[in-house]
Amino acid sequence: MTDSPALPAVNREWHLLSRPVGRPEPGDFALVEAEMPVPGEGQVLVRNHFLSVDPYMRGRMSAARSYAAPFTLGEVMQGGAVGEVVASNAEGLAVGDHVLHFLGWREYAALDARGAVRVDPGAAPLPAYLGVLGMPGLTAYAGLLRTASFREGDAVFVSGAAGAVGSQVGQLARLKGASRVIGSAGTDEKVRLLLDEYGFNAAFNYKRAPVAEQLREAAPDGVDVYFDNVGGEHLEAAIGSLNRDGRIAVCGMISVYNDTEPAPGPRNLVRLIQTRGRIQGFLVGDHEDLRPEFVAEVGRWVRSGELKYRETVVEGIGNTLEAFLGLLRGDNTGKMIVAL
Repeated sequence: MTDSPALPAVNREWHLLSRPVGRPEPGDFALVEAEMPVPGEGQVLVRNHFLSVDPYMRGRMSAARSYAAPFTLGEVMQGGAVGEVVASNAEGLAVGDHVLHFLGWREYAALDARGAVRVDPGAAPLPAYLGVLGMPGLTAYAGLLRTASFREGDAVFVSGAAGAVGSQVGQLARLKGASRVIGSAGTDEKVRLLLDEYGFNAAFNYKRAPVAEQLREAAPDGVDVYFDNVGGEHLEAAIGSLNRDGRIAVCGMISVYNDTEPAPGPRNLVRLIQTRGRIQGFLVGDHEDLRPEFVAEVGRWVRSGELKYRETVVEGIGNTLEAFLGLLRGDNTGKMIVAL
């Protein structure tokens, strides 16, 4: 086994202590000092440099049946991370390599080499592999182009459009020839970002007036595609503005993640009959076959500056929970990243 010297004696990691009811509270979590992991046969030890916090993690804090197993109480949580190999007991990965993996919420992780993806810090900054060139980017790409069956000339509406996924969906639609791109966000500053930096044709602050009213004004000719990150009022408004043969890709519903009672469903589903519309949910993990195409195309646009992205960076393992809670509040612009 090859390794680098001067590893700390303990590894700090975040554990889930209790399953949140409603909005997660700090008392549901603990930052724990654990024994430093040792890589077994076929494993590497990675010092995490950047961690990802994402909305889907809220669902894994619940015991409810879902597409992924819930986090185990009293044990370290999981999430995307990118870091440097500091010890290797595996062929194909050496000390000094940088990798993307799924054992975040901790400073060091021992993992099977086959569960790590080597990344090149010379081709893109390391945090980009957690955002624009990572899971959120592939989510945007697959959701818009495959699930929503985007076609050149479509009018596209994106909710949560200043977030890591939404901002990329809008720009992809523009670069692919959308006739109009509309976005919603929660602050006037984010609305200006959508218009001035990301090239949206129209954007509005959903807190200032009913979404349906603002969407009709922003898209007087209706929308062909709605990319849903929010749910609730946004979904109902989009159904109301949907054109014939319109498509709705459901990526997330962050507006209802902390609800303790079932949220009311859209009251206008009858419009799907009138418009011959379609609503389809999707998971990014079902579209891994698109990754090479996605990395090549989006990577080219990122390098040329045609596709822009933002990151909100929080410093320190001790602030990982606050970064996650801030994400649920909408404090982030673009991808929320924790730098260790």
